[in-house]
Amino acid sequence: MNVLDKLTGNNGKANDNYEVVPIPDRLKKNQKIIILTAEDTEDLEFFYPYYRLTEAGYNVDVVTPEGGKFAAKHGLGLNHTKAITAVKPDDYVLLYIPGGKAPTELRKNKTVISFVQEFAKSGRPIAAICHGPQVLISAGLVKGKQIAAWPEVAKEIQEAGGTWVDEALVEDGQFITGRKPGDLHRHLYGVLQYLNGEVSTGQSRDQRRASMG
Repeated sequence: MNVLDKLTGNNGKANDNYEVVPIPDRLKKNQKIIILTAEDTEDLEFFYPYYRLTEAGYNVDVVTPEGGKFAAKHGLGLNHTKAITAVKPDDYVLLYIPGGKAPTELRKNKTVISFVQEFAKSGRPIAAICHGPQVLISAGLVKGKQIAAWPEVAKEIQEAGGTWVDEALVEDGQFITGRKPGDLHRHLYGVLQYLNGEVSTGQSRDQRRASMG
C-alpha cells in the first residue's frame, strides 16, 4: 500500500487522516509530550497544540482513559490513542489538557487523577485550557494558584482555593492556563517558553511579574 492510499483511506480500512506524520529526524527533540483527553473534547483545543507541539519537534502521545479512537465535539478525532494505564508520568516533559466536555469524563477517572497528581509532583509544566483546569481541580492542584479557564469554571476554581484570572495566558508555577479557543496562540506561546527554558516552573505568577518590573 502506498502513502497516498494510507492517507485517503483507499485501502477500505478506517484510516486516520488527522494523525501527524512522523517527524523528520533532523527536527526531533527526543522529548515527549502527553495530551490527555477524551470524547467530546473541543476540536481546536486538541488539534492546535497537537500539531503545534509536533511542529516544534516533540513526540506527542495522545492519551485517553481506555485508548483507541475518540471523536471531538465537532466531528474531528483520531483512531489511535494510548490508554492511561499504558503510560508513565516520568516519560514526559509536559502534560497538556484540552477543554470541551472531555474534562468532565477525565475527572471521574481515578487512574487519570492519580496520573495527573503524580506528574505534578515532578514539577514539570502542566498546561490546561478552557474546561481543562477542572481536571486540576479534581486532582487538588489549584489551591493558592492563579488559573485561567472558561468563565463557568471560575466558581469551582475559587471553591478549590484558587483565583480565577480572566486572561488569555496565565502562568503560575508549573501551571500554564488559558480560557478559550481564541487564546490558543497565546497559550501555546507560553507553553513553548516553558519548554525552551525561558520560564521557570519554580516562580509564582506574582514573583514573575515582580521580576519583570
